[in-house]
Amino acid sequence: MGRRRQLSEMRMLITGASQGIGRALALAAVKRGAWVLGTARSADLLQELQREAQGLPGRLAICVADITSPSDRSQMLDAMVEHYQGIDILVNNAGIGATGHFSDATEERLRRIFEVNFFGPAELIRSALPLLRQGRTPLIVNISSIVGLRAFPARSEYSASKFALQGLSEALRAELVRYGIDLLVVSPGLTATNFPNNMIENKARWPMDHKRSMSAEQVAEATLRAMEKGRNNLVLTWEGKLVVWLNRLFPRLVDWIMARKVYELYRDEIEQRLSPKSQSAPLEAVSSRQ
Repeated sequence: MGRRRQLSEMRMLITGASQGIGRALALAAVKRGAWVLGTARSADLLQELQREAQGLPGRLAICVADITSPSDRSQMLDAMVEHYQGIDILVNNAGIGATGHFSDATEERLRRIFEVNFFGPAELIRSALPLLRQGRTPLIVNISSIVGLRAFPARSEYSASKFALQGLSEALRAELVRYGIDLLVVSPGLTATNFPNNMIENKARWPMDHKRSMSAEQVAEATLRAMEKGRNNLVLTWEGKLVVWLNRLFPRLVDWIMARKVYELYRDEIEQRLSPKSQSAPLEAVSSRQ
């Protein structure tokens, strides 16, 4: 467990703050009296967030920046120093996804997802460490996902990026003890946000949007409570907890369930491939050429 903390006047940098969980986190933190810098690529959405935060107990400044850009990452940290003279909490929330089978996707899609979901946050952590070491009960919060604990078909690249973030977080949690920096990983389940509409591609035959059971505001409140209590890990939604629990105890069963779902979705294609007629076709083609 990490240390307990009060969020009032804590200096907090939140990436991906223009929409969804990041936006809800920024507003909920300011309501608690935190001093927040919200960053994202959309100036219009950030300005709307800033207007909504007016009159709340804390402070909210904004910075238009792209997590994948080294110069923009530096700009975020410079803005924290300019507005608040340092940083106490770094929240890596910015993320992007795609659905559809890996065999049908491109290298560009994979690299884009990893740049936003893993390399950007990792390098922002590296750059922020000197400032965090000077912070008050400093904390890094990495917003991961249930699919960073159990991968789902048609979400392979997104799952892989979140697994990478989980692995980095586990290692850093031990490494950063020497600097007195805590690390919290939040793994939301399906959440009601615009995330599905902002995907690079959405080609999954197994839609999950209708199963979204938690609001962004609920995720934000649970995350802030975990920060205050000094927790190291937070898994959200009962469905998400069930998936993680089943995968821990019965991994082969979960593998079978996932494979069975893919079989049902591609039944015609699979049965056609396995039919005797399709298997004999290559032999007939060879005979005709002879």
